[in-house]
Amino acid sequence: MFEQLGLIGCGLMGGSFALALKRAKLVKRVVGYSKSPSTTERARQLGVIDVAAPSALLAVSGSDLVLLAVPVAASEATFKAIRHGISSDTLVMDVGSTKGDVIEAARNGLQDQFAHFVPAHPIAGKEVSGIEHADASLYAGRKVVLTPVKATLRSNVQRASQIWSGIGAHVVTMTHEEHDSAFAAVSHLPHLLAFAYLNALIAQPQGDDFLRLAGPGFRDFSRIAASDPVMWRDVLLANREQVLLQSQALRKSLCDLEALITAGDAQALEHSIAAASKARAAWQPNTDAPQDS
Repeated sequence: MFEQLGLIGCGLMGGSFALALKRAKLVKRVVGYSKSPSTTERARQLGVIDVAAPSALLAVSGSDLVLLAVPVAASEATFKAIRHGISSDTLVMDVGSTKGDVIEAARNGLQDQFAHFVPAHPIAGKEVSGIEHADASLYAGRKVVLTPVKATLRSNVQRASQIWSGIGAHVVTMTHEEHDSAFAAVSHLPHLLAFAYLNALIAQPQGDDFLRLAGPGFRDFSRIAASDPVMWRDVLLANREQVLLQSQALRKSLCDLEALITAGDAQALEHSIAAASKARAAWQPNTDAPQDS
């Protein structure tokens, strides 16, 4: 059990982590900080945190476990703000959807405390954000990817794995390069496509009329377009190299399909659709519940 969780960012992800730890009896006290004092106070009122701290540093001071649940673009400034509050037994983690940029931010921000940081990415979420939607079960049955580097304390990697397992998550370890490449393909690009598709639709003169006719297929395909704009702005920019590589691969595939339609090649078009259908049918998700990353 940890004595104190210093929670930086009292939103959906951080709040859910705090609630999960409390339910599993893995932490005695939670001290929280958010940029907005009203958010921190709301987290206290809801029982997500026990104490509202006036600064990130004070939330971390005395904590043996720290979780950063802030936009990835804010990582380096946050690491700098908490560096002097980290002690020899502190474990620091994040929940960012990109890892290469966050690791570099931690290296710059934490400096001599960098070894205490274990990069983490829980593959979970909701279309809605905010502390009001925090859920102790958010991470249960989900995968959590850890991407430690050579400098990371091995003991902290083990502790991080035990924490996530203790709240019901399935832990996977890989390099940050492997992570960012994989999630550009299976998470970041799908979000980019959903945003582009909705923008293309509503930009048409008859866009509103089309939307009124939309059914389950539209609902399923477009669901992630309702995701947090600030978060996804940061994710797409942070992992831009890998996202653009995946976008280029998609453009080629789309052009190939367009060529088959233009040529009226029914047999080849059916074959291409069947290949995609077979791949999708063979895929097995972690659970039946929606998850975002």
